[in-house]
Amino acid sequence: MTNRQILQAMSGLMAGMFVAILAGTVVANALPTIIADLGASQSSYTWVVTAELLAMTATVPLWGKLSDLFDKKLLLQLSLGMFVVGSLLAGLSQGVELLIFSRVVQGIGAGGLTALAQVVMAAIIPPRRLGKYAGIFGAVFAIGTVAGPLVGGVLVDTSWLGWRWCFFIGVPFALLAIALLQRTLRLPAVARREVKIDFLGAFLIVAGVCALLIWVTLAGNEFDWASWQTAALTGAGALLLVAAVFVESRTAEPVIPLGIFRNRTVALTTVASLLVGVAMFGGTVFLSQYFQVSLGKSPTVAGLMSLPMIFGLLVSSTVAGQVISRTGVWKRYLVTGAVVMTVGLGLLSTIDADTPFTLLSVYMAVLGIGVGMLMQNLVLAAQNDVPAGELGAATSVLSFFRSMGGTIGTSVLGAILASRVAAEMTRGFDAAGIPAGGDGGGESRVPDMSTLPEPVRNIVEHAYGVATADLFLVATPCALLALLTVVFIKEKPLKTTSGMERLAEESGAVKDTDKTVVGG
Repeated sequence: MTNRQILQAMSGLMAGMFVAILAGTVVANALPTIIADLGASQSSYTWVVTAELLAMTATVPLWGKLSDLFDKKLLLQLSLGMFVVGSLLAGLSQGVELLIFSRVVQGIGAGGLTALAQVVMAAIIPPRRLGKYAGIFGAVFAIGTVAGPLVGGVLVDTSWLGWRWCFFIGVPFALLAIALLQRTLRLPAVARREVKIDFLGAFLIVAGVCALLIWVTLAGNEFDWASWQTAALTGAGALLLVAAVFVESRTAEPVIPLGIFRNRTVALTTVASLLVGVAMFGGTVFLSQYFQVSLGKSPTVAGLMSLPMIFGLLVSSTVAGQVISRTGVWKRYLVTGAVVMTVGLGLLSTIDADTPFTLLSVYMAVLGIGVGMLMQNLVLAAQNDVPAGELGAATSVLSFFRSMGGTIGTSVLGAILASRVAAEMTRGFDAAGIPAGGDGGGESRVPDMSTLPEPVRNIVEHAYGVATADLFLVATPCALLALLTVVFIKEKPLKTTSGMERLAEESGAVKDTDKTVVGG
């Protein structure tokens, strides 16, 4: 395919990915207002984010399996349709329970976009050229991430619109993406093999992860860390995941094919993706709350304050992708990105309520540069080292574990934030002689800063500043482990044929060769 043909085919994919990114980012600056308006707690704040991540994580492998059975374009359009339904439900929510459910529906749609977009890209673009187009996707990611918080902040600050339009605004973009996919994406028909979807394995994985996430979210708030509830939830989660491994190792078509981990590159990039998800999503999802609660900024200003990190991500992903496509050398960018990301998280662990914005901007830019060089190139490394018949499985596995890392990171760090904020506010109230709960909302609720008296507001700002810095401190070791992981990835030359061309070539090759590569 020529560059023009590829760009035409990718237009719908890019529009779809923009919608998925917008869904997560447009509510970032609105969440403090949404949670305060609905009278929900800090745990609910975490679950509004986690629900989408969990649903996306759980369904990514299923979408990958469905792509072996049905038309990929149709599945992409279906996932966008689910996003539309979830957005409408979220905008009409009158309570936090329906809001969380609607985020689950959005997450299912985002799971399809996440899995299928990368599978389609690998099918039509050779790995040697993929870096350049991955850079374009990085630019779309950056634009969506920049536009989302800004648009969300403006909507929240506009009295005749409000936070509900943060969800409604994505609907026309999703409908546009559906139309573009219908018009521009042309995939040749391929022979489809019979595939049996492992619904039991999928259920066990989701149930096991949910049990552990519920424990992490509620422990320390609803019950003690050392309690019978902890024992029950952790024990059930561990048993369900052990059962999932047992089922996956024996079924003909597992949701997560365990044999693929015999490929060293896939195994290492999977571990790195998990750690990047923990560090990146878990560390940055609460930044908007820090801007608004600790620094006292409006939602619109909070959106503008995230620009340095997004600009760093945009520049590094685009430049690295172009250079990789020209030179074919990629490992140095993985290692450099992991180093820079670790440094960025370490720097952000020093912030507080009095950190100058100039210094904060530098720290965020460093983090964005590191993430931009690392995230998409992990997928490129894995896709380059597997047979064409395993592209979908490898891509889905990486997406699954990156989303899993984000879900775990958001839940764990959200629980740490809630506990740390409560402790700091209690300490501050005691020191100031203010009765506990004097903030008018209780320590577990996300406060409405505009209603707090000056002494209480100062205590709350300090508490959220200290707690947010602690989150980045906890995320830093995960980034360091990701660095150690990518160091051991072996660099291999990037292939010059697309997934479809390689599949045609491999279909006539000796089957034992494929089994050697992917471990049977």
